[in-house]
Amino acid sequence: MNNIKKVGLSALAGSLVAMSVNAAEMTVTGGASITFADYGADITNNAWSSGDGLTFAASGELDNGLTVSSSYTLDRGVLDDYSVSIATEGMGTITFHGLDGSSALGAVDDVMPTAYEEPWFGVTSPSKVDGKAYDDMFQYVSPTVAGATVTLTYNQADTTNSDDSLTSMAIALSPEAIDGLTIGYATQDDDSGAATAHVSDTTMYVKYVYGAATLGYQMSDADSATDSSDGESVGYGISYAVSDELSISYGAHTYETPNDSTDKDQEASAISASYTSGGMTISAAAGSVDNVGGTDATDRDTYEISMSFAF
Repeated sequence: MNNIKKVGLSALAGSLVAMSVNAAEMTVTGGASITFADYGADITNNAWSSGDGLTFAASGELDNGLTVSSSYTLDRGVLDDYSVSIATEGMGTITFHGLDGSSALGAVDDVMPTAYEEPWFGVTSPSKVDGKAYDDMFQYVSPTVAGATVTLTYNQADTTNSDDSLTSMAIALSPEAIDGLTIGYATQDDDSGAATAHVSDTTMYVKYVYGAATLGYQMSDADSATDSSDGESVGYGISYAVSDELSISYGAHTYETPNDSTDKDQEASAISASYTSGGMTISAAAGSVDNVGGTDATDRDTYEISMSFAF
């Protein structure tokens, strides 16, 4: 009798596993690229480089209506990020980013339209207001209501002290009455104790799509533990879709430290272009960054050409 029970339970467990596998959708996507670049500093190694990545994803709907998804990404053979998300019908999506997630502000710290690169591309440690995140981060994305979407993220950055945390909130609004317009705001507070510079950051932006053109303007502010490290930045960009395959853009960005007279304003600009045919994209950018990191006469002229493949 016990043997019969064991056989029956084993068969039941096997059928449950089979049903779970059949209900889940498995996908593998990837990409590869070859890049030639000069970032304005002395080159001591090969200017050619390559990149590759594979993302393994699974998604399935449970009997209670929840949709659970899991994603793992390998970059050059190394685990780059992974996450688990739970989508609730009409209530938004909760995601746990075990590795390499982005805070709510980090996802929108620069959303200016570009065909390829940001104005400061290729420069090591440029001054800018950007989002930060630690591993093991929770994220909530609300459903869109009247054109508005809210994103919240939370890190308990220090496991030895539950009061140490990184919190961030962002809201994006696309008014239904004005087609093509998006207005966004995000803020971030770092109480983790790991913040050595910016402890409270905010950003505001507006983007407008008109035909084949997209225009954007963004202002950001960083409050630091010391007044002399406070920062302000302004960026803008315009992109134009020449055709379904070809896009071009121009962008500029300025960062200043208003409470430190010894720092110079960092000024960056870049032009970009990209051409896509099937799964292949050829991209190029040329730019300049003056007073990198606020240091007088530390200037860089940069360019980059890349060929990437999606599969």
